[in-house]
Amino acid sequence: MRARHVLPAALLTLTACTTGPTLETQGTVTAPPGDSKHLTIGTAGFTESDLLAQMYALLLDRAGYRTKILSVTNRELYEPALEAGQIDVVPEYAATFADWLNAKVNGPDATPVGSPDLATTMTALRRLAAPRGLTVLDPGKAVDQNAFAVTADYARQHKLHTLSDLGAAKLPVRLAAGDECVQRPYCEPGLKKTYGIDITAVDPKGVGTTQSKQAVQNGQDQMVLTTTTDATLDAFGLVLLVDDKHLQNADYIVPVVNRSRAGSKGVTKALGALNTVLTTGDLASLNQQVDSWRRLPKDVAKDYLVSKGLLRS
Repeated sequence: MRARHVLPAALLTLTACTTGPTLETQGTVTAPPGDSKHLTIGTAGFTESDLLAQMYALLLDRAGYRTKILSVTNRELYEPALEAGQIDVVPEYAATFADWLNAKVNGPDATPVGSPDLATTMTALRRLAAPRGLTVLDPGKAVDQNAFAVTADYARQHKLHTLSDLGAAKLPVRLAAGDECVQRPYCEPGLKKTYGIDITAVDPKGVGTTQSKQAVQNGQDQMVLTTTTDATLDAFGLVLLVDDKHLQNADYIVPVVNRSRAGSKGVTKALGALNTVLTTGDLASLNQQVDSWRRLPKDVAKDYLVSKGLLRS
């Protein structure tokens, strides 16, 4: 049985009666993993996060838990609530969450700990999460990384399959992306340094926005920054170029749980079932059903789990 709620303002005030570790006890979490039968699942409120939260809820329901879903719009709100036990489970992205926790612990100028290597990223993430009373479960196959797309015609004309191919072609490239692209190591600087791509300008139309894709579609720009689970590329005649030198960080999907409430083997087993089936391509398809077909995330999530034999119809 599940319900959907919006985070109340009172949740922002974390008091001494919460279940997460205090500043004095962080780093010395010794309590056994908890197994509350009533769990709150957080979602960041965008399509992919909503879908993952719905799948988590359905899998936990099947395993005998009672769940509700709480929509929280940003990490600055839901991460403290997760530590406090006001949220028990959230879908996260390994490298992004590792860097976010690292900045929270060591300051905004801390050297990033997320990397293209999944094992290295997970080690850093778990080291940062554990003292805060959080357990990071195993990643699956699905990854939502930054990615770069060109038109299928452009790729065919210049025989492009990878970003290395684009660098070797020595073509001038105007890139549609967010305005921060000129500084971010995964974007313009990384494309130049790692691949030798001649970025002549960054067109600040946003990451994966309709405007950005249209600018590439009509030839105003040659490439767009989007994500690996973007389900609308075909509609614009775009294809992804493979990040063959692994410029992008390992943003694999990982469930993060409050250890004192949801650190049990039951929760781990229930959520781990998704790792056996969910792929990046699957996630893109599910996103498309919600964003383009206007289906409800709950219905899409249920149909997917039924199709994979993880849930009965």
